[in-house]
Amino acid sequence: MSTQSPSRPVVAAHGWVQALLVVLATAVAMGVVAALGLWAAGAADLPDGAFPRVVAATVVTAVGGTVELTGSAGGLAESDAELTVIPLSVTVAGALVLAAGFLRPLRHRAVAGAAELAGWAGRIGVLWVLALLALSFGARQTFTLSLSDLGEDALGDLGDLFGIEPKVGFTTDVGLTVVFGTLWLLGMLALALLVARGAPLPAGLLRFQESVRPAAYAMVMLLLAYVALGFVIGLVVAATRGHVPETFAVLLLGLPNLVWLALTIGLGATWNGRVEGPFGLPMPHVLDEVLRGQDVSEVNLRTLAEQDGRVWWLLVVDAVLLLAAAVVMARRSPARVRPWQHAVHMAVALALTVLMICLVGRISARYGLSILGIGDLGGGLSGELFLRPRIWTALGLALLWGLVMGFLGGLLAVRLRHRGEVPTASGGAAGP
Repeated sequence: MSTQSPSRPVVAAHGWVQALLVVLATAVAMGVVAALGLWAAGAADLPDGAFPRVVAATVVTAVGGTVELTGSAGGLAESDAELTVIPLSVTVAGALVLAAGFLRPLRHRAVAGAAELAGWAGRIGVLWVLALLALSFGARQTFTLSLSDLGEDALGDLGDLFGIEPKVGFTTDVGLTVVFGTLWLLGMLALALLVARGAPLPAGLLRFQESVRPAAYAMVMLLLAYVALGFVIGLVVAATRGHVPETFAVLLLGLPNLVWLALTIGLGATWNGRVEGPFGLPMPHVLDEVLRGQDVSEVNLRTLAEQDGRVWWLLVVDAVLLLAAAVVMARRSPARVRPWQHAVHMAVALALTVLMICLVGRISARYGLSILGIGDLGGGLSGELFLRPRIWTALGLALLWGLVMGFLGGLLAVRLRHRGEVPTASGGAAGP
């Protein structure tokens, strides 16, 4: 008998050098996307060479870090500033590069030990923390504003009289940035293992892959499909309606913010929001119109359709893409999984996806200035923008849509071949 052992695939190395390359590639990808988006938005003209610092701050916020706005206006005046928004285009770019780099050494394998995966992720994590520290200390800047430049001549004279020079700036909460940035990293690595069919798992987790992996993959493909569709629409808008720099700024900084918001609205969800003062939403215009009012506005299919009837197409797009995602999920599941089980898997996965959108899609911005104790002065000197979801309603609708589409997708996929399964003599199917 031959004692030759079966050939084993060559496993790519995943040491410190490879981890450094993954971290650098992720940071560079996010920095490039952020820089291009900010450049299109006109941030390259900021004074005092602030552009690199603004890019660093954008990358920090993209991974969940905390950038705090600061303000001062001298002894006779007070200023207040607040900004909470995640540039999800930058986030998605970094997540894709990170996942590809993390999974590359693990390909062509079915099982990997927990210690091996933890060691590989740990090396990336240590270097990622160092990158976060560098970005955090680099994301600091202060700007001086002129009241006259804001279009308020009388206030400009008042500012000159009392020596008032409003200043706004930003700084980074280093501790929170490291914590949330590390959690983002761990979440993206775990999601990469869940989504990638060829990624190895520890033996103890293999029993969960049949129920979790197909649903996770379908949801990621759904989110990326919305991003791709939004990108195409953005290119068409830029080519036909002008405003090319502004459009590309939105595409490169906040495209997922808009298209994933559209996904939830197509499901029937409602967001509450308001726009007041100089703040605005560059695209689409119909959203800015609904939000700009005296009171808190509701953003849903009904209110948006009052401004533009084409908004009802969001309902159709949701139905088509969700059904496609359900079919993909069913095809990647074993044939023995019943349609009602597909429905449950889809409902849970879609609810978690909508919860993620509700958490990362919130927007809050405010700037106010008061002089001699006279409240917010209005005009170009104060403004407010916020957008937040009704989470429980959105989750309930996601569960309902998931149940219906998951069941229909399971029925449609019954006659489709399931990858990795071979029919048995009795007509059943053997698992992979």
